[in-house]
Amino acid sequence: MHNFHIPVLGLAFSIDTPLKVARYGISSVVSIVDDELTERMREFHIREHNDEYIPIHKTEHDYRARRITAYLDMLNTYVNLQMVAIKQQPFNEGHDIDRYFDMLPDGSRLKQKYTLMQQTDDAELKHRLEQQLRCQMQPGSIDVNIMAKVDKMNYDKDGQPTGDMNTDALAALRGFAQSAVHGSVVLSAGMNPRLYSYLEQFRDFFPDEDGNIRKRVILKVSDYRSALIQAKFLAKKGIWVHEFRIESGLNCGGHAFATDGLLLGPILQEFSEKRQDMFDELQQIYLHALNGKGYHTLNNPSIRVSVQGGIGTAAENSFLLDHYALDATGWGSPFLLVPEATNVDEETLHQLTNAHPDDFYVSAASPLGVLFNNFRPAGIQQLRLKRIMAHRPGSPCTKKYLCTNTEFTSEPICTASRQYQHLKIEQLMASDLPIDKITHQIREVTEKVCLCEGLAVSAYIKNDILKPRENKAVAICPGPNLAYFKATYSLDEMVKHIYGKLNLLKNVSRPNLFINELNLYIDYLNKEVARSVNNINSKKEKYLDKFRQQLQQGIDYYKGLIPQISNQTREYLQEMQAMLQTCEAQLHAMV
Repeated sequence: MHNFHIPVLGLAFSIDTPLKVARYGISSVVSIVDDELTERMREFHIREHNDEYIPIHKTEHDYRARRITAYLDMLNTYVNLQMVAIKQQPFNEGHDIDRYFDMLPDGSRLKQKYTLMQQTDDAELKHRLEQQLRCQMQPGSIDVNIMAKVDKMNYDKDGQPTGDMNTDALAALRGFAQSAVHGSVVLSAGMNPRLYSYLEQFRDFFPDEDGNIRKRVILKVSDYRSALIQAKFLAKKGIWVHEFRIESGLNCGGHAFATDGLLLGPILQEFSEKRQDMFDELQQIYLHALNGKGYHTLNNPSIRVSVQGGIGTAAENSFLLDHYALDATGWGSPFLLVPEATNVDEETLHQLTNAHPDDFYVSAASPLGVLFNNFRPAGIQQLRLKRIMAHRPGSPCTKKYLCTNTEFTSEPICTASRQYQHLKIEQLMASDLPIDKITHQIREVTEKVCLCEGLAVSAYIKNDILKPRENKAVAICPGPNLAYFKATYSLDEMVKHIYGKLNLLKNVSRPNLFINELNLYIDYLNKEVARSVNNINSKKEKYLDKFRQQLQQGIDYYKGLIPQISNQTREYLQEMQAMLQTCEAQLHAMV
């Protein structure tokens, strides 16, 4: 229906977005990391609908998977009820049924049929078209996200591991697989062989007797090589990758994964050139595996390729779709400014719309040890500094989703926890390191924040379900592209902006998304060089040299790409060329 989707936004920001946008044919992605969040939001929505809420307690068997299944089933039920209601509405009276078709892109066949229905004076034809339109309306997909390596082992009350099938990621997958949702699981943040192998246990990931697959797999990837490796691993098990969702390494929200200087443009070019070869290779492996399992598909599989991260204008959106023959684009961070689509509390929303570009930065705040896009004014940052000033750094660790460190304990703990930071600071203070190095390392330790609580609380605040004495400090992780959006918008306005019917960035000076990303990578490399200057070794030198070479190759690629951009003005392209030259000069100036 649409050629864009709303990617996962934190933990809570898109937790119930399908209830808000799916009835307009817009697909979105829900995080299923936090089963407590899904349970509380299930209770909230069920009570809002005056239905009976039956809680699933933590003391119950397989509670995590069951909570996720129950939440997704609720989303599925209410979205289907919305679609039944919307299809019964009369046309041309300002109801949601007209809004559904108004938001579709002009190139959509359904939109063209709707336009014909509005314009025709033939009553019989009009009635026939109305019936066809109602039959062809489809909701947007309810998709889920699992960070593949966020897969903590869980323990019973006696401290004994509860087994591989009950790790966080596998239980979340089980929750999705056992739900009634006919959607996709987006696997991100690297490959987890145990999780990937677990897909084989569920019938819905394989074609049925009609050749249809009820549950599909989407891989969020950062380069062609890793995409092919992961897809082949799955194909050998009879699992087809429905879509490769390419994401910019640094020009995105949430966790950021620098790709050794490999830029988005060259990555997209490689996918474009090798897409058919990839399909042929994967299809052969996949069909062989299916036959070995006794499955037979009537439909030839297909592969979608989409891109997300830093897209800001309709011209960029259409260029990406057309030039690289993509199937869709992802628009994430801008939807944080669409209150009817996402869960951002009023205070944070005000901070975002009044932010300066420097407020958006890449940090080391994540306990996972991965770069994290951060927002300086966010409540979680103010709370972190307040705790440091009170000589109580770190957070109480209640949810324990990001417990990975065993430096001081046999059972993993979180590096953002008060327990870990107290032990680590104690160790540093007893060391023989110079005071300046101790101070620097303590600063690195205390930069970590609790994402489990911080990324969930905004939904509780917005929906007025925050419990007494619960922390109100919000963590939010927008991409740097959000700095150019300066207001809140309706869903219709954002969709019109994506399709070029409205320009929300009119009179805003903003570099092209490729230049934006290039600047982020050069800044990242500068910091890496500065960090390495006093302890350089051959391995690090090789890494930095490869990083710099790939940035230069990216710059050379963009030099050849600029003349091919036909949907921008001459002045825009000249400015883009000048910015590219500036970037190249900065790269050459590095020592």
